[in-house]
Amino acid sequence: MTTDSLADGTLTDGGLQADGPFVFTDDMYDGGVGAPGLPGYNEMGKSPLREGELTYRGMNILAPMVRVNTLAFRLLALDCGADMVYSEEVIDHRFIQCKRVVNTAVNSVDFVEPGTGIVVFRTCAAERTRVAFQMGTADAVRALKAAELVCNDVAAIDINMGCPKPFSTSGGMGSALLSRPETACDILSTLRRNLPASIAVTCKIRLLDSPHRTLDFARAVESTGISALGIHTRKVPHRPSMKAQWEALPAVVSSLSLPVIANGDVFCHSDFDSIRAATGAASAMSARAALWNPTVFRPEGQQDWHVVKRLFLRQCIQWDNDYKWSKHVIREMIIHHANYEIGEGRDVNRCQTLAQLSDYYGLSEFYQQTLRARAERAQQGAAEH
Repeated sequence: MTTDSLADGTLTDGGLQADGPFVFTDDMYDGGVGAPGLPGYNEMGKSPLREGELTYRGMNILAPMVRVNTLAFRLLALDCGADMVYSEEVIDHRFIQCKRVVNTAVNSVDFVEPGTGIVVFRTCAAERTRVAFQMGTADAVRALKAAELVCNDVAAIDINMGCPKPFSTSGGMGSALLSRPETACDILSTLRRNLPASIAVTCKIRLLDSPHRTLDFARAVESTGISALGIHTRKVPHRPSMKAQWEALPAVVSSLSLPVIANGDVFCHSDFDSIRAATGAASAMSARAALWNPTVFRPEGQQDWHVVKRLFLRQCIQWDNDYKWSKHVIREMIIHHANYEIGEGRDVNRCQTLAQLSDYYGLSEFYQQTLRARAERAQQGAAEH
């Protein structure tokens, strides 16, 4: 049995309490999602798909989330049972400037922004047949240029047509495309016409302001030859706190021949089946519930979130995740399950590096081992070239 100290908290049935050491032991794992060694993707997650197997039917999917869906989180979701994962939205303007780099030190493929050296998108072979690259775009030519840069490293290209945030809509992207069906269809048609047939092209929308407008838009994008259509069952003005409108989807689904992916208020594993049954959708997505605990994808039931956040941090270390996004995910977990203002939340807020997060959660040894292994791979890669 191993024991790792986590300062300033004691694990009880009610969660973390201040003033006492957190003790993490191997028997906190129930044998489902892994063990302290975190078995690899192919050992315990979904097997890679063969060409043509991405049908978008009967799939439980990780929905795109900005600042969350990095490679570390996507792989954890796959390990937890997700059938497919979406990247966070990547804006075409920025992405077409990137250079594709094979990162031998991390064992990843990186798309790096010139000048800043920022990794805009990171992926790896383990997720190749199950990851959709979600793009923010308002222009077919730029969209194609961006898609051609990444299409050999992903299974699908998805166009974001549902984000209501100003950073997206101000550029004519996201939900702004719902009022510009000609532009939306031009983007999708251009991608489908020019990308390899093995690469799925999809889009994700929201409900429009009336049932007939939603159906008209859905039929229009279906005519472009896309593989599937994701629909968030809320309208643009609706807040996440408002109940999703599952009842609005059956009329749309029954009028289309392509698979529909339903999104909205999927909070537990049984909700994947419930939303499919209620709407007739072929597949289902989860966002917030997966952020709070990605073991929502496990049919056996969710694991304790304390275990899950530590598994996530191990993935962050392994895949050299930006500490800001690593901290953001852990912060969101704590806010949902506990209190970010005291105890663990306060201490996590003080962490300013991935090394500090690793030390706080008792993963310093794993962090150092990973750094040494990464340096050795980088040295070997340099020698080979």
